[in-house]
Amino acid sequence: MADTHAHGQAHGHAGARPDHPGERVADDPIKLLAIRDAPLSVDEVLRAASDDAAGGTTLFVGTVRNHDGGADVDALGYSCHPTAEAELRRVAEKVVANYPVRALAAVHRVGDLRVGDIAVVVAVSCPHRGEAFEACRMLIDDLKHEVPIWKHQTFSDGTEEWVGAC
Repeated sequence: MADTHAHGQAHGHAGARPDHPGERVADDPIKLLAIRDAPLSVDEVLRAASDDAAGGTTLFVGTVRNHDGGADVDALGYSCHPTAEAELRRVAEKVVANYPVRALAAVHRVGDLRVGDIAVVVAVSCPHRGEAFEACRMLIDDLKHEVPIWKHQTFSDGTEEWVGAC
């Protein structure tokens, strides 16, 4: 019979030990944090978030969509405050404090983007899939709400809108 983890997940090994080092936060789990003005690489983020002790890695890729609020989007640009990377680190550290993160990576794009371009990529590896999903959800949600990155949208009817993270 499998042991049950605190989150209700079953370990695959009948003699699993919850005190095994692989079940805990890695010594330095924040592997990649960046805000860039060049195209983002999903592969780079996934590689950075890999860890041999992780049983689950969750990856989120945010792309520019062709509409928002019922209006067609023609152009979009992101800009950020000079403290954005420091705030991104604070958000990542909060995720690490709440979950047994083995590896974490997050990159956000700034500059002008087109419909379909990748705007943000985040990934989190944890010992179990449930933790990885929850930690990744916290990372992207808190990034969007707390990191000072602003989106400027131009709509097909000529109107514009600024959307801020903070």
